[in-house]
Amino acid sequence: MRILLAGATGLVGGLLLDRLLDRAQRDDLHVLALGRRAVHVDHPRLRQSGLDGLGHAEWNPMPEGRPDVFLCCLGTTLRRAGSRAAFAAVDHDLVMALAGSARTAGVRQAIVVSSVGASARSTSFYLRVKGDTERDLAALGFARLDLIQPGLLLGPRDERRTGESLAQRVAPLTDLLMPGPLRRYRSIPAATVAAAMDALVGAAEPGRFVHRHDALRALADR
Repeated sequence: MRILLAGATGLVGGLLLDRLLDRAQRDDLHVLALGRRAVHVDHPRLRQSGLDGLGHAEWNPMPEGRPDVFLCCLGTTLRRAGSRAAFAAVDHDLVMALAGSARTAGVRQAIVVSSVGASARSTSFYLRVKGDTERDLAALGFARLDLIQPGLLLGPRDERRTGESLAQRVAPLTDLLMPGPLRRYRSIPAATVAAAMDALVGAAEPGRFVHRHDALRALADR
């Protein structure tokens, strides 16, 4: 199986890459990490590529053949991006450019990290961009689209995110205040999200699927 992975230098993407490479030889996986930054991993089943050629009809950076699955863990924050326009350029425009190129190259399944609460009608700019991206991904016509909607991601990050660091510390308490339908908003370890995405790779049933807190934990436990 041939896999395109975007966002491999991030929190979830790095953990997901580790999982894929751990089983690459056994399960005959070939992984191509797409991005502007290099992944500092050496593995015979891993290739890396920049973003040149996105949108071209002939774009297919995998010499092993047509890619099968597109995994996307891209995402930033409004604070880190610096402006609404810069945030949307990553969380919508870049995601769509990569997904569109993957679809053109023949990918049948896309598994994309979004956010709980994502909605094109949200009053929150962050969630509205996420919702716009989900809507536009569905329009690309993947045979199967898996939308990953985690709450606060728990785990160490390379860059400093003061607000998220504080939120991670109080998450065990705030999670207790989210019973029933509110469970979907609970925090979740990035490693659990990565394991859930790994479990979805190659899923055969066609359609659009949304995976939130409890579903992600169940997938990770497979």
